[in-house]
Amino acid sequence: MFKVGFDTDKYLKEQSAYILERVENSEKLYLEFGGKLIGDKHAKRVLPGFDEDAKMKLLATLKDKAEIIICVYAGDIERNKVRGDYGITYDRDVLRLIDEYRAYGIPVNSVLITRYQEQPNVKIFMSKLERSGINVHTHHTIEGYPTNVDAILGEEGFAKNEYIETTKPLVVVTAPGAGSGKLATCLNQLYHEYAHGNKASYAKFETFPVWNMPIKHPVNIAYEAATVDLKDVNMMDNYHFEAYGEVAVNYNRDVEMFPVIKRIIEKITGKPSVYKSPTDMGVNRLKSGIIDEEVVVKAANEEIIRRAFSVENDFKKGLADEDTLRRIQLILEESDLKKKDRTTVRFARSYAKEVEELLDDSNLQAVIAIELNNGEIITGRTSTLMDASAAAVLNALKSLANIADEIDLLTPMILETIQRLKTDELNSKVPTLSANELLIALAISAVTNPTAHLAYKQLTHLKDAQAHSTVIMNHENEQTLKMLGMDITNDPVYATGNLYYD
Repeated sequence: MFKVGFDTDKYLKEQSAYILERVENSEKLYLEFGGKLIGDKHAKRVLPGFDEDAKMKLLATLKDKAEIIICVYAGDIERNKVRGDYGITYDRDVLRLIDEYRAYGIPVNSVLITRYQEQPNVKIFMSKLERSGINVHTHHTIEGYPTNVDAILGEEGFAKNEYIETTKPLVVVTAPGAGSGKLATCLNQLYHEYAHGNKASYAKFETFPVWNMPIKHPVNIAYEAATVDLKDVNMMDNYHFEAYGEVAVNYNRDVEMFPVIKRIIEKITGKPSVYKSPTDMGVNRLKSGIIDEEVVVKAANEEIIRRAFSVENDFKKGLADEDTLRRIQLILEESDLKKKDRTTVRFARSYAKEVEELLDDSNLQAVIAIELNNGEIITGRTSTLMDASAAAVLNALKSLANIADEIDLLTPMILETIQRLKTDELNSKVPTLSANELLIALAISAVTNPTAHLAYKQLTHLKDAQAHSTVIMNHENEQTLKMLGMDITNDPVYATGNLYYD
């Protein structure tokens, strides 16, 4: 059952005050945004009540003072890296982000391609941006970065990289994902600003880990689970403790890099750094928004389990290595969590076993269980008419609308007509209706069928529902459920032995 554990308005009030303080104390502030600037679904899942666009809405209050630089690592474009929550590649996500930022009235200064090596796909992407009127810049790989300070500040370092001219006092540096080179971009800009006789400063908009919460708090552990492929580890910020006698949590890369970053900043500015610790560099008031600890802890534990399923699926698909798999399993064990602690996992697996016995079929049964926000569990299985995702969604809508199970929302004739279209005209080898096809049929039926209309109106109540599939879902069904606002996991097994699975 969905409960609120986080007050976004309270958080934004505190966070914006601290950011404004940094802006007012600088002639120009380069603000690195940790995590997603817009569509932060991890924070939304871990902190029920968190607005996934909260950071963007905060920035919109400063739009007269701000502009954005979007960084993207050339290697991520070249290998078509996919953003998991939206199921789109990083180059497409950059385009999406530009549209989103413009809608909020905040100008995008440019897109920066980091560690550029003239990769073919990257060149095509750059041409597309330029022909759309977007400024594009490139930075090369700096030998010895980030530890060789002399090389970084030498002629083959920042000096060789392009300087991006900016006009606003607040320059937000963001990216579609981790490892895009945001920090290096900020430092590179800082170097060129001082070379041009301009004073500028650097800060980081932090989300996770939460510095003033326990290192083993589920919210912080969920961050480790989310970044397990990057091998991020939460640790105590010893620099902060030595400077202030205060315990603070940060992650290994920031703590390990702090002495180098501090030295680079001091060499660029020619004066001692105002930062005494990596925690000092960040602006993070996330804890102030937590209003129900119990709700947040439960949500964070759920996220850890979801991440475990995600890594296991990536491993099955060849997208994750054994080290990553072992690491997430260790996090799960250390958190004293099991995958079956997720309610929908137990119900989906149990129903799959029932179906297997009922049909006297030892083959793997495709079943989906949905936990609605009222706590009710709904299941659906693959049949000759529709797949498990379509069946589960249809059953959930019936339940929410209090429509008896034996009443047909869609006549078999309509479903069979769509099936014939798929197989006879579109040459599909999969006749069963997907969730997306079911919803289109329902939307059409709702125009003339009052019962179907009643069910259709319940779609909004699927937002924040939890779901689990006993088999790996195809991309279309997974994205459809996500677009409905559901948090979906699945067991890392394929429904068939076919090598091509979509």
